[in-house]
Amino acid sequence: MAWLTDPFHYDFILRALFAGCLAAVTCSLIGTWVVIRGMSFMGDALAHGVLPGIAVAFIVGIDIAIGAFVSAIIMVIGINLVNRASKLSTDTGIGLLFVGMLALGVVIISRTRSFTGDLTSFLFGSVLGVKDSDIWLQSIAAVLTLIAVIGFHRMFLALSFNSDKAATLGMRPRLAHIAMLTLIAVAIVASFRTVGTLLVFGLLIAPPATAALLVRRVPAMMATACAIGVSSIFIGLIITYHFDTAAGATMAGTAVAIFFIVLAGRELFSRIGRTAQPAHA
Repeated sequence: MAWLTDPFHYDFILRALFAGCLAAVTCSLIGTWVVIRGMSFMGDALAHGVLPGIAVAFIVGIDIAIGAFVSAIIMVIGINLVNRASKLSTDTGIGLLFVGMLALGVVIISRTRSFTGDLTSFLFGSVLGVKDSDIWLQSIAAVLTLIAVIGFHRMFLALSFNSDKAATLGMRPRLAHIAMLTLIAVAIVASFRTVGTLLVFGLLIAPPATAALLVRRVPAMMATACAIGVSSIFIGLIITYHFDTAAGATMAGTAVAIFFIVLAGRELFSRIGRTAQPAHA
């Protein structure tokens, strides 16, 4: 039992646990819709697309969260403009802006040598060094995300099944789509300090994907995803403490590992059920 509780005797690990849980909840709430709508590529693109905003904010000397949010909003607006102004698929617009923003971020970083030392923490997070201001930002993001997913539930649900039908019912699918993209951006910006821009994608996708294997109703998926995300943070911090691994990567990797464990378990029970059925008959 001490093996489980020893890590949480330290204040910095308790702050990391709290910050990580907030990030997991925020990402799981909007990540459920990302999984339902098959928008994983969009989430990945936004997670990488904040890099130039972070770099510019660092150079100018303002809060990097502001730069990350501006960069994410530019991507959201750009993707919608490409889709409206051309006949290209949504994935094409996402891919173009994904590569463009990532390339711009790398160019800015390559011209700013003093920034290189901080790049690792921005990409992979620094959960063990999280500050009170980061926790406040994540708390606000979690509350706003919860309010938004409740308020937009019917619009998101209609959009996920049929955008044309949603328009017929007056659900305003374009507004719902933009709101969903904005919430993804908020989740990424609020969480990247904890697990980094490259690993926040794991919390955005893995817990909701695992929940989708277990339950069907959207509210149940969200609740299950939040529970799985929080468990990933808890287990990840324990592994980090005892085996001296990178905290952000361990937490994100734990979330992905839980998905494959649940998937394997479901397949095993399914095979046992199929094998036992003829014998029973």
